[in-house]
Amino acid sequence: MSSGVRHPLLSIAPAKLRPTQMTVGKAEVAEKRAQWEKLGKKKRKELLAAHWFPGVLGPKHQVYIVDHHHLGLALCEEGVKEVPVMIQRDFSWLDQDVFWRTMEFNRWAHPYNEHGQRQEYDAIPRNLTDLADDPYRTLAARVRTAGGYAKDATPYSEFLWAEFYRRNLKLKGDRVTPKLLQDAMLLAHSHETAYLPGWSGQIQ
Repeated sequence: MSSGVRHPLLSIAPAKLRPTQMTVGKAEVAEKRAQWEKLGKKKRKELLAAHWFPGVLGPKHQVYIVDHHHLGLALCEEGVKEVPVMIQRDFSWLDQDVFWRTMEFNRWAHPYNEHGQRQEYDAIPRNLTDLADDPYRTLAARVRTAGGYAKDATPYSEFLWAEFYRRNLKLKGDRVTPKLLQDAMLLAHSHETAYLPGWSGQIQ
């Protein structure tokens, strides 16, 4: 049985990493790919060294990442051979159901689909390339980048913002238009979003 001791940094192919969520914002992934393509060999090495993936060892010693899904998918699509993964916990000795329950208890799993609906654990994709697109996740990220709310350590905080926007704004053709972003920014600084992580107050 594992002692739960932290493991060293590993080098693993992005294609072998197991996700712990069901969706990403595909527009964000495309942006990360574009940024990667502009980098030279040295800068790419520096980026990877600075962005190790936090991971958990699961059943059959599969490596599950608990953050950086967008970057992981971008690097996978770019054909990157290896990425650094820091193993946070070893849960390889647990059976599959207990593993996922433990992951969710630790807020390391988010089994919700692109419609914000709760799913069974076995619906979580086995590969990063099978993650579904959630355009509201992209909207939430762009609101944060534009200063609508602060980056927060709360796990899956941007998914919480995405769920708010899913209930309150209508995307046209899954695109984040300037008008939609403007409306989302106004809501980000309203009392309606005061319960969300990173809320930075109302505009006077």
